[in-house]
Amino acid sequence: MRVIGAMILREGIRLDYPFREAICSALPLCEAFFVSVGQSSDGTKEALQALGLAKLHILDSEWDLSLREGGQVLAQETNKLLRQLPPADWVLCLQADEVLHEADYPALQASMTRWKDDPRVEGLLFDYLHFYGSYDWVGASRRWYRREVRIIRPYPDIEAYRDAQGFRRRGRKLWVKPSGGRIFHYGWVRTPKAQEIKFVEVSRFWHDDAWIARHKPEQFSYDTQEVLQPFLGTHPAVMAERIAARNWEFAYDPRQVRPSWKERLLAYVERFSGWRPGEFRNYRLLL
Repeated sequence: MRVIGAMILREGIRLDYPFREAICSALPLCEAFFVSVGQSSDGTKEALQALGLAKLHILDSEWDLSLREGGQVLAQETNKLLRQLPPADWVLCLQADEVLHEADYPALQASMTRWKDDPRVEGLLFDYLHFYGSYDWVGASRRWYRREVRIIRPYPDIEAYRDAQGFRRRGRKLWVKPSGGRIFHYGWVRTPKAQEIKFVEVSRFWHDDAWIARHKPEQFSYDTQEVLQPFLGTHPAVMAERIAARNWEFAYDPRQVRPSWKERLLAYVERFSGWRPGEFRNYRLLL
């Protein structure tokens, strides 16, 4: 079974993405891992080369930074990369702030093996842990998506959709099976200063300069009214050094959070039924 890893990346160091940890977390599952690097002035490509990984292949790309609506440049770059990959049974598409846990490797390998020859299965679904403010808290409100497809078939008619959060095949959602794996999403775990830089840079993929000027905070601070849950598990081993180097404090007290009655009702329904009313699903689950 051939599994190829893929990631797009630009200004990974300046924006403080855990891209090295993400890549290393995927390598045990992959025959090769391809990273398409957009124009960067912060040494991102050099940092990748310094990893010295035999399975790692670095490709150059020129991002069209004039695309400033709907994050479409992210999908465009993902699709450019997908078209350059060698033949494979599966493609593991990780974003630069998404890390796999080594405890999930057996389940992931079993799922890919089990469904490799089933043409109905176009992708595999991951559960998400969205860390917010620190490595100790995960998002628990409805604004955080619970699942997404990160392993896909290398079919030429499967493409990244909108801002590359998910995928489509000839315009329709993919038919998928659960992978048995988790994505540890660290997109909201940085120093406040780094989050401020990321806000401006990433907002350029969705908005014009006038919008950014109106919405950019003078000084970024994490929202202490966000509905979070304590994380009681273990992080991926590749994250140990990064977590140990944490140099900011996130003061969060769940007792001070006051969700609306509607949010409390919907949370109650979800907790006791597993159903999230109105949830957007970027996929179709095969029964």
